Amino acid sequence: QVQLVESGGGLVQAGGPLRLSCVASGRTSSIVRMGWYRQAPGKQRELVAIIRSGGTISYADTVKGRFTISRDNAKNTVYLQMNNLKPEDTAVYYCLAQRFGADYWGQGTQVTVSS
Repeated sequence: QVQLVESGGGLVQAGGPLRLSCVASGRTSSIVRMGWYRQAPGKQRELVAIIRSGGTISYADTVKGRFTISRDNAKNTVYLQMNNLKPEDTAVYYCLAQRFGADYWGQGTQVTVSS
């Protein structure tokens, strides 16, 4: 099992920055992908950014150029630096880890961007 704990959410004005963190614990060896998804009210959960064990990264088109995902393997932590936030970025952000074909999710952290 892998446990994930997110932190760093909150209320920010449009144009401002915010950084999310996700710490993995438990069976963290062989985690092949970690990333962030988000879910806004009334919408489906969607991919924000993924970083693979080899270092390749993918972003949703809506966040390219504004968000940066990074990973500290020594700390079993993945970060999401969010800049130039927009009201449409308001959502609950969930951390994901994938290991041996299984998906593990954090409890989510709320990000609210005011206009």
